[in-house]
Amino acid sequence: MVWTGTWVAERLGVELIGGEELPALLGLALRRNPKRAHLLVSSVLGKHVPQRPSVVYGSGLGLGVRVRELLGDEEAARSVVLGYAETATALGHAVADGLGLAPYLHSTRRPVAGVARAGGFEESHSHATSHLLLPEDPKLLAGGGPLVLVDDEFSTGNTVLNTIRDLHARYPRERYVVVALVDMRSTADLGRLDAFAEEIGARVDLISAAAGTVRLPEGVLEKGQALVAEHEKAYGAPGVGAATAAGTRAPVRVTLDWPEGLPDGGRHGFTPEHRELLEAALPDLATGLGKALETDREASAAPRTPGTPGGRGGRGVLVLGFEELMYAPLRLATALEETGHDVHYSTTTRSPVLAVDDPGYAIRTRLVFPAHDDPADGPGERYAYNVAGGGFDAVVLVVDSAADTPELHAPDGLLAQLAAHVPRVVLAVVPSYAPPVVPPYGPSAAPSYKPTVSEAADVSEDPEALEAPEAPERSSMLPEPLRGPAFSSYAPEEVGWLLQDLSGVELEAPTEEREEAIQSGGAHYAESLPVEYQPSARYQDLFHSALEGSAARIARAVGTVTETVLAERPGRSPVLVSLARAGTPVGVLMRRWAKARHGLDLPHYAVSIVRGRGIDANALRWLAAHHDPADVVFVDGWTGKGAITRELAEAVKEFEAAEGIAGFDPEIAVLADPGSCVRTYGTREDFLIPSACLNSTVSGLISRTVLRSDLVGPNDFHGAKFYRELAGSDVSVAFLDAVAARFDEVTEGVDLDVKELLAADRTPTWEGWAAVERISEEYGIHDVNLVKPGVGETTRVLLRRVPWKILAKRGADADLAHVRLLAEQRGVPVEEVDELPYSCVGLIHPQYTRGATGADGKAVVSQ
Repeated sequence: MVWTGTWVAERLGVELIGGEELPALLGLALRRNPKRAHLLVSSVLGKHVPQRPSVVYGSGLGLGVRVRELLGDEEAARSVVLGYAETATALGHAVADGLGLAPYLHSTRRPVAGVARAGGFEESHSHATSHLLLPEDPKLLAGGGPLVLVDDEFSTGNTVLNTIRDLHARYPRERYVVVALVDMRSTADLGRLDAFAEEIGARVDLISAAAGTVRLPEGVLEKGQALVAEHEKAYGAPGVGAATAAGTRAPVRVTLDWPEGLPDGGRHGFTPEHRELLEAALPDLATGLGKALETDREASAAPRTPGTPGGRGGRGVLVLGFEELMYAPLRLATALEETGHDVHYSTTTRSPVLAVDDPGYAIRTRLVFPAHDDPADGPGERYAYNVAGGGFDAVVLVVDSAADTPELHAPDGLLAQLAAHVPRVVLAVVPSYAPPVVPPYGPSAAPSYKPTVSEAADVSEDPEALEAPEAPERSSMLPEPLRGPAFSSYAPEEVGWLLQDLSGVELEAPTEEREEAIQSGGAHYAESLPVEYQPSARYQDLFHSALEGSAARIARAVGTVTETVLAERPGRSPVLVSLARAGTPVGVLMRRWAKARHGLDLPHYAVSIVRGRGIDANALRWLAAHHDPADVVFVDGWTGKGAITRELAEAVKEFEAAEGIAGFDPEIAVLADPGSCVRTYGTREDFLIPSACLNSTVSGLISRTVLRSDLVGPNDFHGAKFYRELAGSDVSVAFLDAVAARFDEVTEGVDLDVKELLAADRTPTWEGWAAVERISEEYGIHDVNLVKPGVGETTRVLLRRVPWKILAKRGADADLAHVRLLAEQRGVPVEEVDELPYSCVGLIHPQYTRGATGADGKAVVSQ
């Protein structure tokens, strides 16, 4: 028998390396995909290759039994099984069945109105990459038991590791089990799983039915794409085989007595109780299908189909599932097989693959038809492989009711395509399950609806009856915000971090070494982190003393800026979005003020903005998907010369032009605006804000944000670290509580300030920028980016950079004790000056540092 990978292997030099069982389990085909040339085609998955349903189901069951043996019954009962859409949805179900005691959930590419996302991730090599996790029970993934992740193949491991990283940040657990039909990791990838487990501090096991690897020659992607183009030009794209005259009868619809309340699959969760309900119903469901097939066969005058190109005659019944809907059709097929029918099973797919009618190629024929379930990412082609020319007497197409649309029944639809190649087509519709939603949940989340063909016929006389809410725009596939205590020492309701957790990655370097690396390689400052400054006992005393002396002043500024924000948006509920990390404590305090004074529970998030790179566009996408952009208020701690103000304005402009999403106001609300760069502020005085004195230990134990291409992909949030090990030095909540405790005593002063501000001309003068330009020239620096004005920015220079000197305004000693102490500890001179618009200014001179960064975040060459 010819191996179904021979055709690809001979033409591209692709080799399958492993045991004797691999060629029986896997064939090869060519993808029509710019990311990966080859496709491993499983013979036991039930996706591209029709297979006996007992073989498909048994493969998953056997893996599930092995997982239960590995975990033991007690841990198995605490576990949750997670499968991947679309190919592994039924496999994951079967593993859960073999495990016997665990609930099951699979990822989905179908957003469902009113169902909150528990997470999401990207599958980098897939044709359709974005996955959602939509459990009906929000606590499904929150338990501490093992998480079992099931995919058809474990190749690079990226998808699984990205999933674990995402979920572990919010639902940390001690154990994970990865399950795959085949483990096809390369030698280079074999050690990643152990290293990753050590990184997150959890055990990660791997179970597979077979193991091996694929050896790819150099340039295989380009060669594969050229071969696909050449073959389609020569033979035509569809490759569907000849239509048969026998396939002309209209499809027959069979009514399934599907149990009420039984989910059609694991999109929203599938429990052991659901499994018992399905098992009890399967015999009657199979009997109903058998009767429909027998009645249809007797009514048909068409003979049994002889072998057509690539197929064999008289293969009985094919039960054909639909994309993610794999498990219900598979179980119907197994039940039908148990009654004595000759049954094969496969499903349709989104994945575009070249079809070649050759015994040594895994995908012999291809049916092409339009999507018929109103997909969130828009219309497109869908495919059924190895059905045409398969020699089947009948096809039972099983879809959910969301996919029983006019597109399914159209002249170019799937039913017509099947009828052209198979004598008899039976349509079985399973009710689409969606968790109950209690309205109102907002017009943007209104459910899309398309009537079934029968429903459309019933109401066709009434045009208004066909009107339905517009389908929601494509939902964000990004994960939900990180929250404390899993990420940060803030309470979960205080702030949601639109970041990814990079706590296990080594990113820190000594200040001088880091600056030198930036200079020598032109690296960006956001690609690494400075070593967290550990304050001395003397410095900590200064912080607490400063906090005690300035808490009321800060409280008044918090109240003033919050009341100004509310006054400028009458009748609306602002969404506070802090610029991490300096803006985060301010955003938390503003939220506390709004709640204490007005009973408002304002949403609050923290996002990353990087000088020279702009704001995190994925964070803006998430915000736009969950809130009205017009309600978003960006929050920061203070302004220096206004560089971030300008950066944000430019970044929002670019985002709106690229995404077509409008409404974000780039204006920043700040506690202190000494540089006169914004319209919304608590004060324009340059005074000491104690949160500027420290790094993570006053900012929820979160690092500065990180943007590095090997850690942050184009569809990822920027990253940051959670320094759990510094909990003993954490004063984040103490700072918030000390300021909030003074709210009541500053209320009258806040009301006066707000009244004056709302009546005043608050147009930014940018006088701080002018002062910085003057200082840059006066001190021979000639680059404003090396001049850091204000108490907050000067403190950052002393904590994170290699400073040259400090300029201190004469008479501003009350706010500069910590600055002088840091300067003394680092041997930096402090120069007293007059006529300084700031309390102090930190100077970085390229001649005296290993690498100072400019406007683009890269090194500035010494003058």
